[in-house]
Amino acid sequence: MTVVAPRAALLDRDGTINVKAAEGEYITAPSQVQLLPGAATAIRLLNRANVPAIVITNQRGIARGLMTEADLERVHQRLSALLADEGARIDAFFHCPHEAGTCACRKPGTLMLEWARQWLGLESLADTVTIGDSLSDVDAGLAMSSQPILLGPVDAAPAGVPAAASLLQAVREILPEPAAETVSA
Repeated sequence: MTVVAPRAALLDRDGTINVKAAEGEYITAPSQVQLLPGAATAIRLLNRANVPAIVITNQRGIARGLMTEADLERVHQRLSALLADEGARIDAFFHCPHEAGTCACRKPGTLMLEWARQWLGLESLADTVTIGDSLSDVDAGLAMSSQPILLGPVDAAPAGVPAAASLLQAVREILPEPAAETVSA
């Protein structure tokens, strides 16, 4: 991969950090949050390398009335608690509560990435990485000049976009060797 020591890691949530709900369903309650294998280790590696770990997540379950903003906050608190139990932390959460096609924040829209850029105090996201399990994550990253990494099979990634089997594999690829080896899965 071409990215080394990014200034920040912009991470999708469902299917990247935690187990994704079944197709057409949503994570709406804290009890549904289950970390993917190696995700806490990956985030802990980012933390130890002083690379902010920022969640950028589409949450249209809110627009569909399946959950509230308060429910989402509780889900994020549970995710944070599970990560903390493993010595890892998310530095910031940004979400889009809207239905597809109704806003500029829902990925592949870039407004959430813009919020993250402002929060980080960066002029651009050129020295960051965007990691997610869907093409909307890749497209949003590319649109903001952040290096995307698609989680999944190599043949699913667009030309020039690296792929990784997991968040842990992606993080180990982007961090300098000593940082990537300081924590085992």
